[in-house]
Amino acid sequence: MPVLTSSRARRAASHYFAVLVFAMFSAFPPAAYSQSVSLSPQQQAMIDQLPASQRQEAMRALREMQQGQANGAGELSSLGEQSERRRSLEVDGAEDSDDIAGVARAAGGSSLIISFDRREDLSRDEQQKFENDVALQSVDGTGYYELTRDGGLILPGLTTVALLGLDAYQIEQRLMAEQDLQLFEISVSILQTEATGTDALEPFGYEMFESDQAGFEPVMSGPVPTDYVLGPGDSVRVQLFGNVNEIYEFEVSRDGVLNLPELGPITVAGLPFSEFRQDIDRRVQQMLIGTQVSVTMGQLRSIRVFVTGDANRPSSYVVSSLATISTALYRSGGVSRVGSLRNIQLKRSGATVATFDLYDLLLNGDTSDDLRLQAGDAIFVPPVGSQVSVTGAVRRPAIYELRGNVKLSELIRLAGGFNADAYPDAATIERIGDSRQRMIVSIDADSEAASRTDVRSGDVIRIPEVAPELEQSVELHGHVRRPGAREWRPGMQLTDLIASPAELQPGADSNYVLIRRVNESDREISVLSASLAQALESPDSDANIRLEPRDNVFLFSREFGRQRVVQPILDELKLQARSGAPFREVSISGEVQAPGTYPLEPGMRVSDLIRAGGSLSEAAYAVRAELVRYEVVDNEFRSTQVVNVDLAAVLAGDSNADALLQEHDNLRISGLPAWDTLWTVELEGEVTFPGSYRIRRGETLSDVLDRAGGLTDAAFPEGAIFLRDSLQAREQEQIEILARRLESDLTSLSLESENTSGTDTLATGRALLSQLRSTEAVGRLVINLDQILQSAGRANIVHDVELRDGDKLLVPNQAQSVTVIGETQQNTSHLYRPELSRDDYIALSGGLTRRADRKLIYVVRASGAVVTDSRSKWFARRDTSAIRPGDTIVVPLETDRIRPLTMWSNVTQILYQAAIAVAAIQTFNN
Repeated sequence: MPVLTSSRARRAASHYFAVLVFAMFSAFPPAAYSQSVSLSPQQQAMIDQLPASQRQEAMRALREMQQGQANGAGELSSLGEQSERRRSLEVDGAEDSDDIAGVARAAGGSSLIISFDRREDLSRDEQQKFENDVALQSVDGTGYYELTRDGGLILPGLTTVALLGLDAYQIEQRLMAEQDLQLFEISVSILQTEATGTDALEPFGYEMFESDQAGFEPVMSGPVPTDYVLGPGDSVRVQLFGNVNEIYEFEVSRDGVLNLPELGPITVAGLPFSEFRQDIDRRVQQMLIGTQVSVTMGQLRSIRVFVTGDANRPSSYVVSSLATISTALYRSGGVSRVGSLRNIQLKRSGATVATFDLYDLLLNGDTSDDLRLQAGDAIFVPPVGSQVSVTGAVRRPAIYELRGNVKLSELIRLAGGFNADAYPDAATIERIGDSRQRMIVSIDADSEAASRTDVRSGDVIRIPEVAPELEQSVELHGHVRRPGAREWRPGMQLTDLIASPAELQPGADSNYVLIRRVNESDREISVLSASLAQALESPDSDANIRLEPRDNVFLFSREFGRQRVVQPILDELKLQARSGAPFREVSISGEVQAPGTYPLEPGMRVSDLIRAGGSLSEAAYAVRAELVRYEVVDNEFRSTQVVNVDLAAVLAGDSNADALLQEHDNLRISGLPAWDTLWTVELEGEVTFPGSYRIRRGETLSDVLDRAGGLTDAAFPEGAIFLRDSLQAREQEQIEILARRLESDLTSLSLESENTSGTDTLATGRALLSQLRSTEAVGRLVINLDQILQSAGRANIVHDVELRDGDKLLVPNQAQSVTVIGETQQNTSHLYRPELSRDDYIALSGGLTRRADRKLIYVVRASGAVVTDSRSKWFARRDTSAIRPGDTIVVPLETDRIRPLTMWSNVTQILYQAAIAVAAIQTFNN
């Protein structure tokens, strides 16, 4: 771990103290601290102007920062990952580095999410200053900010802060150093966004030089071109055969002379290799009769050339004598982004001997102008010329350099031509006009006019795509085997789209098909429906409706809801609503398969709404329904009218009863009286025929036991456990209430306790609260199963239980044990012996502990009943004090020795009884 300097240690300590305070406020935010993400109108306008990807990234960062503040998610969520990374690097000893890898830095036009949180320790004067300063109030909270081109942050009414080149942590420190902003704790995130549209365009061709330069060295082996010019340093290989058989290899001297035996000195400097070969052949024929010659090049010379102008690394370079202009450009790192690709000049002896257009090489593969270099040549790269941008539906969107007068059609060819989905008819040219103002020129980029239209420097040509909507088609959605678009044909009907029920998935509702239609005249949405079943049955009927282009046809499943599909259509219809043209919707509720809100179709009736709702359910009251109608009276108020519907007549096809619907009508289908879902109870254990039994309303436990054949001979009725879901929920709620009250008492006690007694009480109470929190209610109802069975068949049985859905009866076999729990030396179970008393069983468990309450010992019977005092004369008269098989003896804690808590006895009793019930159920299940 690095040793921190004193100043660095102070900064780290100060930072982590700030983090600790921030985390505390995040975990437990006071009302004044909690705030939602807010955007000023200016900030909202800036976000709206962003491209889609950047706008999405900005809103994501805003949500993360808001969640970090609301949830107390810690420093990373609220301060930003970039700022945290910067802090960690500084503490680890990297603060002196000028460039910390991986840390984003602010640049011109960068997008920031900045949170200005008012300090919690503001003095009265500072608070007064904040309340009186509208500019300070306008930045309070979390918002989106965009830097200027020179990296400045403009805070209207306050200040402008230069942030260029700073990372998120440095920006925080810089802003908090401003006098106007010292009322805030500031956190910053720099958005990592990708440019889109014209901002993402790159100048064409420069990426050619970003490849591995080693791959562009000239090939030194292989045949030498015939036009290669010899010069000092070149090596020539001459082979004589015939009367003279010799091989010579000589280097051209500095004087440009080649000294060959038998032939003498020959001046070759500046001579093309092809002419040199012809000259040697002629000399050999004249001077060495009967001898032939073969001439090849050996080692080639190196030359020094210069690359100047707007190259990435302008300098002088030593290259092979086979090097060309492009070779030298690669050696110099290529053309810089401000250099021209179309006017590269080759200068020799002070004169321009050639101009090289790299576009010819890149676009056409033409190397005719890529001339071979000579010693002392200079390649000059002038500044880039006029540039235009082409974006949209072209094959190579980029920024292109112009050369001379270029027509729009030529520029499109430079960009590779149109994409298949291009819509050149709506092309636009954004340019700076003669008055130095931006203007838009609309043009058909694929017309004759495009070949006559000049493009200018700075133009931005946009080629849009065709509209995404499918023309001359209909789309099929929903519960069908092959959803998707289909070709529309004149006269096309519903059965042409779905020819048979085999095209539907199992469970599809063929009685309700919803069609969303776009009206060509006003582009508004209309909705209609049909019965596919009727259309397939009678293709010539009105049910087989005629489809139109761009219809969307939806089929629904009976199993899944319909509102997920219907709601977006309703939202579209709601946007069309206005005065005189109300929102066309109706709803159906009650006993139907798919209740909800549906579009109101022209001529829609009650039967159509029932069909939209998936038809009536099994429990529906099919005699009468209720239609609630809302009407606006004299444009002054809205009245409600209830109309009774003869549902039986509607279902029978009576058109007179099948009323026309109006906007906002609600049809309610009632359920059958006394209709309930089937109830089930469980009988387990020592029952003659255990299992699940369906019951009717009002049926009792004795009735079901009689149906189940009664109890077996091994049954232990006194230990029967009767469980009910509603009791369990109620008991769990009471446990929660009791736990909250106990927690409140413990909090008060912790503030008051100053002695050992209070401390012991607090520790005991906390342990008790922990047990209570972990206790789950059982929902046991104490019953006397013996009395229920003995009174079976009699009228007005007092002890019988009227059953509910989900009830469960557990009948164990004969119990043989007695359990002792609570404040004894050892909680355990003992074999039942009739001669032993309560105290005898306690003695068998080691006796009482010193914390036991001898006066409040009680017995819980196997049935769940509680005997509170076995020494009472009243209990003795009824002979209830004797210990029975299955009993549990409970020895509670004596509360007089420690400071009592509110509801102490209630809590301990609940814990003991819950433990006994759970143990009984677990024993039964095992």
